[in-house]
Amino acid sequence: MELDERRELVTRLTEEVVTDEELDEILQEKEKPTAYIGYAPTGMPHIGHFATLRKVADFVNAGFEFKVLVADVHAELDVEKTPLSLVEARSKVYEKAIKEMIRQSGIDLEDVEFVRGSSYQHDKEYQKGYMHLMENATVNRAERASSEVVRHEDGMKSSGILYPFLQIMDCVALDVDIAYAGTDQRRIYMLGRETLPKIGEEKVTTVLYPLLGGLQGGKMSASSEKSKLGVTDDEEEIEEKIMDAYCPQGEVEDNNVLGYLKYLIFPILEDRGRSFEIQRPDKYGGNISYGSYEEVEEDFVSGELHPQDLKQGVSEVLKEIIRPVRKELLKNKELLKEAFPEEFGN
Repeated sequence: MELDERRELVTRLTEEVVTDEELDEILQEKEKPTAYIGYAPTGMPHIGHFATLRKVADFVNAGFEFKVLVADVHAELDVEKTPLSLVEARSKVYEKAIKEMIRQSGIDLEDVEFVRGSSYQHDKEYQKGYMHLMENATVNRAERASSEVVRHEDGMKSSGILYPFLQIMDCVALDVDIAYAGTDQRRIYMLGRETLPKIGEEKVTTVLYPLLGGLQGGKMSASSEKSKLGVTDDEEEIEEKIMDAYCPQGEVEDNNVLGYLKYLIFPILEDRGRSFEIQRPDKYGGNISYGSYEEVEEDFVSGELHPQDLKQGVSEVLKEIIRPVRKELLKNKELLKEAFPEEFGN
């Protein structure tokens, strides 16, 4: 594959690459560079995780070795999201969910390495590393870096200050060329780019992916079930949430039905060699097929495509791609009850 093709795969649909010049250098000099993404097993896996994981396919297809970190130690530090007693069970749930979402993105699991944070984050050299990082940053700087990631309703716990330095040190311990993450992680990786050279380590190139917004507009909210799709939602729940979503005729801004289509559905359909199909009665124009997101947006803005028809089409594809993930997780209901007793304990 030519360099330009590899670069297009890595950067497609991304929000930001820090920096473009570094990415070009990596692609030119390394036949098999390494990238990673990390997930702290806190709340129930949801559609936002699916969107970021879908892009793992782009890295693998561009010739990268890819690592997925199940960051159980980070979950222990984010105490307001995850009681310590639930971390192990949630880590198992995340591993199952992540693996199935990667499968649904068209990637063989043999092409992805899975790592638990606790398998190396207690090592002496790793601990020395993040201590040295902390010596080169203020408490205020660390708190700002964590502010979009660590929950802090009544003021951040001191464990939240440690969180970003472990994440930065992960890049060294996992020996990665690229840290791939959602845009909420930007401040952490920018702190890393400032501090790593101060302890004799190289800056890590960062690729940031847009976060899916909430179905009611604005940010996705962990406290609002209508705001997001969980990967254990059944088909009735998926359809109900999508059909109730904020999607005014012709409006693109803050319309996250379109966001789901652009950042998750179309990339998966394109990789499967399929178009986006919408079933409509003949009196409303009949069935219609779209080969690109841009075509959908154009018809939606012009009024050729009605919001209800758009929602119905999106709902059907989401049911299809979430179904195998839900099936895999529900194979072990006892594990779900152990990991998320409030949601699955009854």
